[in-house]
Amino acid sequence: MIDDTRLIEIFKTEYSKLIAVLCQYYGVTEVQLAEDIVSETFLKAMKVWAHKGVPDKPAAWLRKVAVNHLKDYYKRSKIYREKILFNLESKTDAAQPEEISNDIVEDSQLKMIFVVCNLRISDKAKICLALRILCGLNINEIAKALLSNDEAINKILYRSKKKINEDGILNTTLKLENYNQGYDTVLRIIYLLFNEGYYSSIKEHNVSEEICWEALRLALLLSKIQVEQQTAAYALVALISFHSSRIHARVNSSNEDLLFNDQDRSKWNMPLIEKGKKYLNLASQRRVISKYHLEAAIAFWHTTDNPKKWDNILQLYNRLLTIEYSPIVALNRTYVLSKTNSVNEAIKEANKLELEGNNHYYCLLAELHKINGNHQMEIKYLREALKFTTKKSEQHLIKKKLKIASR
Repeated sequence: MIDDTRLIEIFKTEYSKLIAVLCQYYGVTEVQLAEDIVSETFLKAMKVWAHKGVPDKPAAWLRKVAVNHLKDYYKRSKIYREKILFNLESKTDAAQPEEISNDIVEDSQLKMIFVVCNLRISDKAKICLALRILCGLNINEIAKALLSNDEAINKILYRSKKKINEDGILNTTLKLENYNQGYDTVLRIIYLLFNEGYYSSIKEHNVSEEICWEALRLALLLSKIQVEQQTAAYALVALISFHSSRIHARVNSSNEDLLFNDQDRSKWNMPLIEKGKKYLNLASQRRVISKYHLEAAIAFWHTTDNPKKWDNILQLYNRLLTIEYSPIVALNRTYVLSKTNSVNEAIKEANKLELEGNNHYYCLLAELHKINGNHQMEIKYLREALKFTTKKSEQHLIKKKLKIASR
């Protein structure tokens, strides 16, 4: 019997890595072909592992089978005879490795994200394509991350792949100017990847640790590239480190989210907090301030007990909203207002947002009215939140709050 959870984790981790390596090292110019090969590889794994069990080194098994599938495709195709054969014969063995090592994966994945970010397609299309084929997010996860819908994301991906096929080439030779041009988009891709891992928009388990660690790994690799925007990558590493330090304290034994004040601080990962401080200091070496700097600073203040903590956080949120407005940022700022100014002012500001249909918006309003002692309004907004909550774990938590508020 195969552990489905373990299979999902293995496939999720290896999907994007295999796509990246196939495209860079084996000359797969059609993205769809790479996806088909990886899908065939996973299908074979499910069949073989169901009988023989998961091998000791599942990643190595998948990588070897993927390479074999690609070679079989080339041998069967007209492309192999007319175009590929000459190129393969002219390359050294080093250019076409028989085994996909961890070093090759590390080099390929981040590089291929930059390759995608230098394609002649829109920025949104670049982000969708990278999140799908190089980060392994599914259509629904991408749609939630970009505040869109499945149909729109599918259309963007279809057109993007068609464009790549029409161009007939995926240029994997990058110069410094290519890294400069794609850097901001790559930052956003890794940021969105982490957000999906830290709070899943569609899965019952809110935290996906493997995605969080993958985002941190990519951010660390990105921070090593010496370009003008390097300090923004330092800030992103700091941001991810501070948030990830609280992963094990964020939920209780029933997988219910815990508010910040209810978390057990003994479960915080102190080495990650120290890493965050280190990279936040590195990010402060230049005067350029990005949204990642501000969000990292906010995350840092949350790890402290400084009496001026909430005042500093409010100032940072105010500045963040001037750089890039986001309804979620505005929502978070509203809660901070209740800490620095008054609950009544926070409620007034929250009502201005008018985020109808957002369960977190209603939960915040319920919490603010609870603090104010208005249980009738608390119940009203908890019921509204329940209407727009699809995850069972969140539904259970809201129902529990409703029960307490109704006593």
